Amino acid sequence: MKTLKLSDREITTSLPAFVMGIVNVTPDSFWKESRGGADHALKLIDDGADLLDIGGESTRPGSEYVDEAEEIRRIVPVIEAVRKHSKIPISVDTRKFAVMKAALDAGADILNDISALEDDEKLAGLAAETKIPVILMHKRGEPDAMQKNTAYRDIFTEVSNYLSSRAEYAMSQGISQEKIWVDPGIGFAKDVAGNFELMRKCGSLCDGKYPVLMALSRKSCIGAVTGQETEFRLAGTIAADLLCVKRGASMIRVHDVREAKDSLIVYNAIENGIIK
Repeated sequence: MKTLKLSDREITTSLPAFVMGIVNVTPDSFWKESRGGADHALKLIDDGADLLDIGGESTRPGSEYVDEAEEIRRIVPVIEAVRKHSKIPISVDTRKFAVMKAALDAGADILNDISALEDDEKLAGLAAETKIPVILMHKRGEPDAMQKNTAYRDIFTEVSNYLSSRAEYAMSQGISQEKIWVDPGIGFAKDVAGNFELMRKCGSLCDGKYPVLMALSRKSCIGAVTGQETEFRLAGTIAADLLCVKRGASMIRVHDVREAKDSLIVYNAIENGIIK
């Protein structure tokens, strides 16, 4: 059983990993089917998402910065609409204090920060004060140029050490260890070989001290090995997600919630003999 501790409650899953559904309230996220507002979010809930991840700024390679006022304008109405129908945990994909504060006021529960609390020094204090979970991701540089910086001497060690240092920083700011998750940042300043190295060893990140989120859904590294365009990468995504879960991932961030959930149910039946 996996557990996610929120500020006021905890959720659990009997499956091998949580399924986080992606809601991109953006005009330019790389997979167009993930773009949408409250209707899309409610569909993902119906499909079986354990939690949602709502973002108002695309951080795909080559994307451009979105100012905080626009980001707030995009995401807060979606959070408020979801809250009229569901208590599902809501993660917000942002690196800005003002955005996260507005999101919390609207009913959000989790900070998912691609900058691992580096881009806005006030975020750590906000997370500590509100006792919310934080997801710390590895990247290099800004999304508009990060794919120009993909060389590492030892990618797994460097990414793991970085995430360990950011987790230590988070704790030094008052965030408890049980509220910290880590994400190796697949596709963020990594080449294809580096991405797959991180997938192979994901459960050993930070010596296993923190639960791991893997965000692989339909990414270009899946396309690189299958030769498929974004719309045909679902099968490759499911294969990668299940292998990462087997290697120790505790959460998968996906566009296709129903298919991800079904794949975990079958995995559980085979691996652990648990039949519904």
